[in-house]
Amino acid sequence: MNAIMRWFVALILVAHGLIHLLGAAKGLGWAEVTTLAEPIQPAIGTAWLIAALVIVTTGVLLAARKRKWWVAGLVGVLISQAVILTSWSDAKAGTLANLLLLTALGYAFVSNGPTSYRAEYQRRIETALREPDQDAGPVVTEADLAHLPGPVAEHVRRSGAVGQPKVLSLHARIHGRIRAGATSRWMTYTGEQVNTYGRATSRLFWMDASMFGLPVDVLHVFVGRAASMRVKLCSLVRMVNASGPDMDRAETVTLFNDMCILAPAALIDAPIVWEPIDDNQVRGIFTNGAQTVTADLLFHNGDLVDFVSDDRMSTSHDGATFTPQRWSTPVSDYRDFDTRRLATRGEGRWHTTAPQGQFAYLEYNLDDITYNPSSGH
Repeated sequence: MNAIMRWFVALILVAHGLIHLLGAAKGLGWAEVTTLAEPIQPAIGTAWLIAALVIVTTGVLLAARKRKWWVAGLVGVLISQAVILTSWSDAKAGTLANLLLLTALGYAFVSNGPTSYRAEYQRRIETALREPDQDAGPVVTEADLAHLPGPVAEHVRRSGAVGQPKVLSLHARIHGRIRAGATSRWMTYTGEQVNTYGRATSRLFWMDASMFGLPVDVLHVFVGRAASMRVKLCSLVRMVNASGPDMDRAETVTLFNDMCILAPAALIDAPIVWEPIDDNQVRGIFTNGAQTVTADLLFHNGDLVDFVSDDRMSTSHDGATFTPQRWSTPVSDYRDFDTRRLATRGEGRWHTTAPQGQFAYLEYNLDDITYNPSSGH
C-alpha cells in the first residue's frame, strides 16, 4: 500500500472510529444524541466505545506502518458491525466504512500474509542468514589484497575493508525509480536485499513499487545456482514469472555487480579471474556454478565509476524471453556508512541498437547497509 493510499485509509478509519463515540455517548448517558433515534443500553454503549477505540487504534497503526495493524482492524470491524446491527436504521451507513476496512484487511493479507512475496522474502533471508558459515570472518589485511589488480585493490582499500571483518553477507535498503523502456513511465520504489557469500551463495531482493498509483510487488530469488524474478500487481495479478538458464546467467551478473558496488571486500575471495586492461580498467571473469560471466570495471581516482557487461540479458515485459544486450551501472556520490565508504547513487543502463541508444531504466539511492547481519536483522 503506497503512502497516499495508506494515509487515506488511515484517516477514514480514524473518522469512522470517532463516529462510534456517538453510540457510546448515548448508551453511557454522556450526552443527548439526536441523530440516533433508537435507544442504546449501557452495555451496548460500552461496545460502541470499544469499537471506537479499536478502530482509531487501527488507523494510527496503519499510518505508522506497523505490520500487525490488521489484527486490530479485524477485531474492530467485527465489533463495529455488531453494534451497527443493533442500531441498523440509524447507523447502517457505517457498513460502507467497514467494507472499506475489510478491503484493506484483504489487501494486507495478500500482501503480507504467509502466501505473499514479502513473507517468502522474510523466510528466505532467515534461512540464508542461519547458514553455519555466516559468522563474521577474519579481519581483512593488506596481504589479502596482494592478488588483486591495482585498481581493484585500491577500490577495496578505499571502501574501508582493511581492518574490518571479511564480508560474508550484507543487508541493504535502497529507493529510487524504475521503468520498462526508454519511453515508459517511471515508477517509484523502495527495496531491500540480503546477499550471502558463503558456501550457499544467495541474492534475495524485494521491491515495493508503484504503477499508476497501484502497488507492485517484485521478488528476486537467487539461491545456489537457480534464479527467479516474480512480479505481482496489487499482490494478486501475476505480471512476470521469469526463471531458467537465461535468468540464472542474468542474476549471476547482478551478483558480481553487487560485490563490486555494495561489498568490495567480497571480491577478495570470490571465484574471479582478473585481466588488467589499462591503468583505469580491469576485466573480471566471475564463475558461479555453471555460469561464467564477464564484466569490465572502470575506475577514476581509485573509485569504481562503472561496471559494463554483455552477459546480462534484458527481459520481456512478461519475463518469458531474454535478449542479449549490453548492461552498465555507472555509480557516484561516495560517502561513509559507519566504517565503510560506498557509492550512494547509481543507474542501470541498457545499451540498445534501437534509435534511442543507451538509456537508464533504473535509478537507485543507497539508504543503509549492514555487513554480516544476524538472522534477526
